[in-house]
Parts: sequence; structure tokens; C-alpha cells
Amino acid sequence: MLQGVDPVLTGQVLLHLDAMGHSDAVAVVDAHFPAHRLGQRVIDLPGLGTPRVLRAVRTVVPLDDAPALDLMTSADGSVLAVQKELMAAAGVDDTSTRFVDRFDYYGLAQEAYVVIRTGETRVYGNALLRKGVVVLPGEIRGDA
Repeated sequence: MLQGVDPVLTGQVLLHLDAMGHSDAVAVVDAHFPAHRLGQRVIDLPGLGTPRVLRAVRTVVPLDDAPALDLMTSADGSVLAVQKELMAAAGVDDTSTRFVDRFDYYGLAQEAYVVIRTGETRVYGNALLRKGVVVLPGEIRGDA
């Protein structure tokens, strides 16, 4: 275990999050998601829910520009409780969240750098987050 690092972030998770570049995506998906069929790299965290894992990921991954977060549109188009929890865990609201049709979401997840499959059993408990630029303390972002 590392000091200051969320214990949800295993060495394997940290390795892949670190290897991601700007605009690469991490898909944090529920237990129902076809992760091993779609994902190039899949990490299983079966004892955890997606909001918890996404909150941990956000401690080390900055957000890309909007849309920073993609969620799968529910069957009736409503925003479900788990989706509200995912937005809160990512630190975004509905203005920087894009809701995507199920099959379009599968395509996005297939292109993700890494897929983290959780034990989340609530349907539509899937989130795709794009990595922004990591700016170290004291550095200035952009041309200054």
C-alpha cells in the first residue's frame, strides 16, 4: 500500500492509468458489461461499485475537456440514481456529461485504453472518463 494513494487503486490499475495519455479513456463498468469481449485491457475489481472506483480514479486522473464523462443512456432516458452517483464521483454535473446510446457506448468502451469491471449490479452503472493533461504544482498550463 502507498501513502496518499486510494487503496482501491491497485498496482495494476495505477500502471494502466499512468500509461494513459491525454484524451485516452478509462471505462469503469458494471458487472453486466461485456468487458472482456470489448476491452483491450481489462482489470476486474469485483468487490467494488462503479461510483467508488470512479472516485478513486479521479484522485489521480485529471479530467479532459468536455465531455469529460460519458454515461450510457438508460432505457427510458431518465437519469438513474447510480448515474447521479457517477457524476458526483467524477466531480462533474450534467453540463459536462454526455449520455450515449448503449451500442455507441460499447464502441467508445472498445476504444478505451483500459476497462475496469466492477462488481456493480445496478444497471447502467457504467462511466467512461477521458484523461486530461497532468499539470504538476508550479507548472503553467499552455503558453504563458
